[in-house]
Amino acid sequence: MAMNYDRLLVEPQGEICWVRINRPDDRNSIDSPLMEQLHRLLDELERTSVRAVVFTGAGPTYFIGGADGVEMMRLGPEGARDFSRRIQELFNRMERSPLLLVAAINGLCFGGGFEFALACDLRLAGQTARIGLPEVKVGIIPGGGGTQRLPRLIGVGRAMEAILSGQLYPAAEALELGLIHQAVPSEDLVKEAAARLSRFLRLPAHALGLAKRAVKASQYYDLPAGLEAEAAEFSRCFENDFFRNLMREQLNQGILATTARTEDSKEAS
Repeated sequence: MAMNYDRLLVEPQGEICWVRINRPDDRNSIDSPLMEQLHRLLDELERTSVRAVVFTGAGPTYFIGGADGVEMMRLGPEGARDFSRRIQELFNRMERSPLLLVAAINGLCFGGGFEFALACDLRLAGQTARIGLPEVKVGIIPGGGGTQRLPRLIGVGRAMEAILSGQLYPAAEALELGLIHQAVPSEDLVKEAAARLSRFLRLPAHALGLAKRAVKASQYYDLPAGLEAEAAEFSRCFENDFFRNLMREQLNQGILATTARTEDSKEAS
């Protein structure tokens, strides 16, 4: 890859790019330079044959230990608003990406780290993971979208309890609450992430990207607007010949039976 990153360890392997957040001496926390590098990473990967990105944390302890507290402690109210908007825009950018993004949570994942994971499409956690939004314990609130994405994920009631208590949940409890999709033995985390992705990567890339966009629309729109967004993404599927070619192939092979008179049958008669 053309870019150099000092806060990321980037290892493309075919259709999957493995990315470790690499600030182990700072809890792998998210600071402004890391935000910039993540933006640039997505821009670059989207121009390659990579279809999925798996994020983990460098070192044995942290996936991502929040946003950088030392950077934030220097902020006044206006600086804090700007910081919140910038980290929110990073996570919005992640949601907009056509790439499949996976958080392979290999340790402590809290605050901005959990908000990062919420912006990913799939979340797997090892047994050593602890996950939550503990900001109220240090006198602030989630500022990277946690108060908005978590209620949409698990409902207002459970999200309210999680945010007001500041509790960190072990992987098994996080799975039960719906915070993650899978809990696995820590030593199997990478293997399970690859296995889970393999099922998706057998499917057409354009359809996965458009399906992701349509599902994300449900988070932000009411039902009529969401249905309109779905129709728009559905229509974009037909800019690609994959579906038409598959239907023709199945008709020709007799896999798909029909009484309809297709264009192909008209030409043959």
